[in-house]
Amino acid sequence: MQAALVGVTGYAGMILYQLLKGHPNVKKIHLYDHKLTESAPLSTVAPVFKSESKPVFPYDPQQIMTDNDVVFFATSAGVTSKLSQPYLANGFPVIDLSGDMRLNDAGDYQKWYHKPAAPENLMRQAQYGLAEFESARGQTYVANPGCYATATLLGLAPLVQQHLIAVDSIVVDAKSGTSGAGKKLSTTTHFTEANDNLQIYKPNQHQHIPEIVQELKNWDPTISTIQFMTTLLPITRGIMSTIYARLNHGVDQATILKAYHDTYDDQPFVHVTDTDLPTIKQVIGTNNCDIGLAVNSQTGFVMVASVIDNMLKGAAGQAVQNLNQLFNYEPTAGLDLQPTLI
Repeated sequence: MQAALVGVTGYAGMILYQLLKGHPNVKKIHLYDHKLTESAPLSTVAPVFKSESKPVFPYDPQQIMTDNDVVFFATSAGVTSKLSQPYLANGFPVIDLSGDMRLNDAGDYQKWYHKPAAPENLMRQAQYGLAEFESARGQTYVANPGCYATATLLGLAPLVQQHLIAVDSIVVDAKSGTSGAGKKLSTTTHFTEANDNLQIYKPNQHQHIPEIVQELKNWDPTISTIQFMTTLLPITRGIMSTIYARLNHGVDQATILKAYHDTYDDQPFVHVTDTDLPTIKQVIGTNNCDIGLAVNSQTGFVMVASVIDNMLKGAAGQAVQNLNQLFNYEPTAGLDLQPTLI
């Protein structure tokens, strides 16, 4: 197959390009940039690829649909909301790593992203692509989930789907490395501010909250909101989503462990570590999500720790998972990755 990638200059786009180059079913990659007016070598557009003279073409939807079998968008929020229409109109496969098409409600998008939304009828045609639960097979436009959303939803799914917790008690304390903020410079991610520091940011305002709640509602319509807080870690990559919830009457640790194993034992990228709580480092460089838990029998609460590499399982890796589902490739194709241990 031939794949188009729009947006190779950001962190997720760079990593996605590397994954696609190693994918056994992707024979050719065409690169495009919506900011270019004429072609330029990749080494100029993204100097990290300084040895590559591969051309990056100006964005042209007709050329993309003519020359490729699928297009990936690794663009900032606010871009694909303006560009999605021709692909949906032609039934052309899209995997969108931005947040523009994840929500079903245009008002919610404008509230949380502070940008104009795509037409709501187009937003509702996109399939939310949480790969373990929402198969991309047979879909046209796949909205790749956010990194915080991926770690949190995978951590919560067995508890919510099997009605093991009081859903009004869910509290999520999620922490991310600085790469989650992208390449754009800011005071918060400046080395002097981030190093040897912890910073809570976007309290009750993070843009991944509505997609988390939207998906949770699909599993349990009684859920209306969750308590969700984000903290910046002084590391480059990784997310730990620490989830707390009150257990329903009669639910014990054995019940919970069975629920997690029943849900994930057949999933190649989700590993249940039982009461051996995972660390971020053990998943960096992989498309894995490792999940462990601890039950407090005195308070009746469960704590779930869900860890991912935000650049892979939280972005580019899950996009390749969705590609594999979309085209019926092996689930692990292009994703045989080993953790970066040091």
